[in-house]
Amino acid sequence: MNMSDLTVIIPAYNEEASLRSFLPQIFDFCDLQGCCLFVVNDGSRDGTKDVLDSYEDRKNFKSIHHKLNKGYGEAIKSGLMAVKTKYCITIDADGQHSPEDICRLYALMTEQDADLVIGRRSEKWKNNPYRFCGKRIIRWITKMLMPLDVQDINSGMKMYRTELARAYAHLCPSNMPFSDIITLYFVNQRHLVLETPINISPRVAGVSTINTITAFETIMEILHIVTFFNPMRVFLPVALVFLTLSALWGVPIILRGEGVSVGTLFLFVTGMNFFFLGLIAEQLSIVRKKICIDPVNKL
Repeated sequence: MNMSDLTVIIPAYNEEASLRSFLPQIFDFCDLQGCCLFVVNDGSRDGTKDVLDSYEDRKNFKSIHHKLNKGYGEAIKSGLMAVKTKYCITIDADGQHSPEDICRLYALMTEQDADLVIGRRSEKWKNNPYRFCGKRIIRWITKMLMPLDVQDINSGMKMYRTELARAYAHLCPSNMPFSDIITLYFVNQRHLVLETPINISPRVAGVSTINTITAFETIMEILHIVTFFNPMRVFLPVALVFLTLSALWGVPIILRGEGVSVGTLFLFVTGMNFFFLGLIAEQLSIVRKKICIDPVNKL
């Protein structure tokens, strides 16, 4: 299979040991398939830069170095800005992704003319109950706030149509939630997003930097993106809750002829404030989408 129109992007932070073991396998794959390989060193403090420098003479290989650690999202953005091929795929630097799965994503991408193909991880990754529960909670919150058919929104193996990924990248956060948020942009804007199963191997070396803070950041970014696209989905339910409580509290008092209580007025005014804030946010959202999103849809 010829993949000369594909670039593999690997964001790396303190992955010296993993890259020493993993890179030769990726190089063999890229040489065989004819695709490019970009590795973004995100300000690593170990020997990651030295490992990458030792491969500088390789054909179709480029290493990008950040002087300081900027975050997972910024590392991917740097890779995306340098890509010149029609498609690009992100994989992790810890050796958990199999190069053979790249062929599976590429075949689906080209056969279905997709815009984004996500590598859905097998059941093995669920062996860590802490991370599994966290990912399920994030997905549940996401589905509650916006339509989502994607099963593995957190997957680090994603193949993009480069022009779309590059256009949406500047709207995405610089940290770990980048992978989740850019998927939501593709889904919300009705691009063709597909999934295909992949295999996950144990981490080659090192320790994952994903933790509870990462999950909290992801949830906050999801709330941000929902208020960007459809703020009334957040503000309207809150307004209805306060207005309902106002009615439940105030109607019995009014029926007894005791007038309108302070609590009833407080709940009613609060509910109306949330409703009108939602309307204002909806208008701002329309303006922002015309500036940020409409030009992308013309691609």
